[in-house]
Amino acid sequence: MKSGLDSTAVVRAPEPESFANRKLIRPSLNREQARASEAAAERRERSAGRTSVVSQAKKAAPMEQTHAENFYYQKQMQSKTPMVVVTRDGEELHGIIEWYDKNSIKLNRSGGQSNLLIYKSSIRYMFKEAEDTKQALSR
Repeated sequence: MKSGLDSTAVVRAPEPESFANRKLIRPSLNREQARASEAAAERRERSAGRTSVVSQAKKAAPMEQTHAENFYYQKQMQSKTPMVVVTRDGEELHGIIEWYDKNSIKLNRSGGQSNLLIYKSSIRYMFKEAEDTKQALSR
């Protein structure tokens, strides 16, 4: 009986050295063809750049409300900071902010004065009462 190995032909794998000696075949281009191929490559790069710029330009719009005002009111309410509210007619109201909503604030006043509900649209500006004394001392 013959063994199965004897009946099949064995082919030797190519030597790795034969791969190393191969030369690369490059087409010979004249100068005009080389410039044209470089220009085409630059156009491709520019068009790829434009799409990334366009995608960056279409970012989502920022949120309409940052909640900074709410944060400020919460901080002043929690610390019970004495505030000065200056109205559009120039009147100064002193007190502590007890409550606020979208359109108004409630100002607690001391010394037997009544508490006030002030519309935000009638407020020119407000500041901490401690800052008022610092401003007076600096003058």
